Amino acid sequence: MLPSSPTPIGPTLPTDRDARLARLREAAEKLEARFLSEMLASAGLGNVSGELSSGTFGGGIGENQFTSFLRDAQATEMARAGGIGLAESIFESLKERMDDPD
Repeated sequence: MLPSSPTPIGPTLPTDRDARLARLREAAEKLEARFLSEMLASAGLGNVSGELSSGTFGGGIGENQFTSFLRDAQATEMARAGGIGLAESIFESLKERMDDPD
């Protein structure tokens, strides 16, 4: 007996829900990356004052301006690699709200 509907062969097209979930996950990762960037700044990454006055890049007039780019890039990679679990927690919470009809 043949199945009532054909079984898809190969990759299926993403649904609207899949696209929304992908956007939610991306937003959650961006939020975690921003949080991690602020935590790295609070921890002193890139500070040019203090005992190590040479700073992250060895000092210079633009170091204060450009260390934020380094922090943001490091935080983004940390979040992409799993981070501290904040993105996953935020994603699951938002996903539940998306699925909740109220």
